[in-house]
Amino acid sequence: MAKKEEFKDEILVCTNRKAHFNYFLSEFTECGIELVGSEIKAMRAGHCSLDDSYVMIKSNECYVLNMNIPVYQANGIFSHEPTRTRKLLLHKAQILKFAQSVDREGYTLVPVRVYIRRGRAKVQIALGKGKKNYDKRDTIKEREENRKISKLAKERY
Repeated sequence: MAKKEEFKDEILVCTNRKAHFNYFLSEFTECGIELVGSEIKAMRAGHCSLDDSYVMIKSNECYVLNMNIPVYQANGIFSHEPTRTRKLLLHKAQILKFAQSVDREGYTLVPVRVYIRRGRAKVQIALGKGKKNYDKRDTIKEREENRKISKLAKERY
């Protein structure tokens, strides 16, 4: 189950930690998501996963694919499909800007985190440029060095 954290009137449902490891992320944008009743109930219960999910632009509309919202158990037989394609709610100018970046510059749109703000489900998406293997190794190396430094600092004090 996803861990719930609260930041400025918002409830964090899930994050995509792999996105930060696999992509150089830039241009973060908040957008709404079109959900059915049982999906928002499952999200409020903290059930959601962004593993292997991505955003696709088709006919000037954005869709998130492979976002897993498990079936809400108390809903009975009137449930949703867990990994269905869901529409993202963005302005047309934002969609066109993202479409240009994806087509021309080779970027990918990646959902970074899902949260609930003022009763509405929101998805934060970002433009991601794929990392090479040596970039990923550098990231791992930096993370391990930071852990060693923090461990030494804790031992000293």
